[in-house]
Amino acid sequence: MPSSLIGVLQRHCADAESACPELEPRQFTSLAEVLAQIPDPRRVRRYRLGSLLALCLVAVLGGATSLAAVARFAADTDSDLREQLGLTSSTPNASTLGRLLARLDGDALDDAVGAWLARYATDPVDEPGDTLVGLAVDRNTVRGSRTDGQAVHLLAAALHSCQTVIAQRQVAAKSNEIPAFVPLLDRIDLRGVVVADAMHTQRTHAGHVIAVGGHYLLVAKGNQKKLRKQLRRLPWHEIPLQARTAGAGHGRREVRRLKVCPVRPGLLFPHAVRAMEIKRRRTHRKTGKVETKTVYAVTSLPPEQASPQQLAELVQNHWSVEALHHIRDVTFGKDAPQVRTCTAPRAMAALRNLAIGLMRQTGWANIAAAVDHYRSQPHHAIAMLRLTA
Repeated sequence: MPSSLIGVLQRHCADAESACPELEPRQFTSLAEVLAQIPDPRRVRRYRLGSLLALCLVAVLGGATSLAAVARFAADTDSDLREQLGLTSSTPNASTLGRLLARLDGDALDDAVGAWLARYATDPVDEPGDTLVGLAVDRNTVRGSRTDGQAVHLLAAALHSCQTVIAQRQVAAKSNEIPAFVPLLDRIDLRGVVVADAMHTQRTHAGHVIAVGGHYLLVAKGNQKKLRKQLRRLPWHEIPLQARTAGAGHGRREVRRLKVCPVRPGLLFPHAVRAMEIKRRRTHRKTGKVETKTVYAVTSLPPEQASPQQLAELVQNHWSVEALHHIRDVTFGKDAPQVRTCTAPRAMAALRNLAIGLMRQTGWANIAAAVDHYRSQPHHAIAMLRLTA
């Protein structure tokens, strides 16, 4: 194993579409130890927990979407790779892996993975004018986990810029994610972070974000009818266009036009400083169909901390987090594998989040290309992660 990851990252630059980040050698050295420190639920321990989780992660980096695929990867690896993973005697089968993942503490795994990714993916701002860090809170259903009509529902917090999940919690199937919002964000340092969302446009949530040093940019939808009515009555016709952004993807092109207005006294939302009107015009390339929609939002960011163009970028990047769903659904086949037992679906979701975060931080812009690379070159994944026996 090399003593530094810089050489490995530089080799990856030839395959990645974007430049590799400048990383210090210490940044990735603790990942194997973090995985090994997760509480081990087993009584009989033929394999070390860190080795089994490292095996699962390297397999997922190469596109494994099921426990059987992870077991096949383990069986097909050569002795050198198995030794680096700490599997010196034999290789675990799918049943062994399934029993382990089904009994893992899901909160502990999510906390370990999220904290590690947050530590290296975020750069909180302390001074006005620095880059704003956008955070999206989103619900995700693992449909392949469905049993007796119930599926696993996960609430995740993802960074806008790199579509990296840095916190995750499971929510009850018969409830919404609103009660889980504050516990989820309690695990994140929100200083200098802008929480952008629509479902969580709640007064208590806004107060919590402000109390811990963050800011919010929240869309007023049907869950805030009175607020939305107030925002619609603002004098938008008197305000000139202040920002315009455009994007394309998933067979459509979208143009967004933004206006910003100071809020009036009596607005039914705490800590709001400015209101926004965002007009979205979406054109479907195949059919030529045009859709238009007007969205209203409020933010706690004052003008000296965020210009209209910065607000437009935050809105655009928030909606671009939809690409994370596409990656998980298409590239990693999130809904296809029938992993259903206890915490196993949630554990596989955490490993997918970690794999995507690793790829983003290593400089990959095309996740499908990254999966192909690590499938054919698993020693690159092991070297990048410094997974040692």
